[in-house]
Amino acid sequence: MADVNRGNRPLSPHLQIYRPQLTSITSILTRITGNGLILAVLLIVWWLLAAATGPEHFAIADGVLRSWFGKLVMAGSIWALWYHTLAGLRHLWFDSGRGLDIPTAEKLGWGIIAGSVLLTFATIILF
Repeated sequence: MADVNRGNRPLSPHLQIYRPQLTSITSILTRITGNGLILAVLLIVWWLLAAATGPEHFAIADGVLRSWFGKLVMAGSIWALWYHTLAGLRHLWFDSGRGLDIPTAEKLGWGIIAGSVLLTFATIILF
């Protein structure tokens, strides 16, 4: 049977109308950083395999990792690791039933962003 009431129902909000909240942005970033970390691990595994294969293969892999692009990728990976870790801790906190109100969730979101940047700079400076 055809839906005769189809034109009277409201449309779902779409990207032109919808204003993303901080919690949705941090959730999306958690997924992006998780996938980015997979790529970083593959790069590190390639470097280790090249080291085990021989000096000519290692020179290529080491040259890539020590280039400005390799250093940029590794710095981004450090940020992604800190961000993903802090977001995971926040998720554990949410799973306990705490911090689910909007003001607390937004404070935790900003805390994850600021904390990941600070911890990234601390890691780069210390190591």
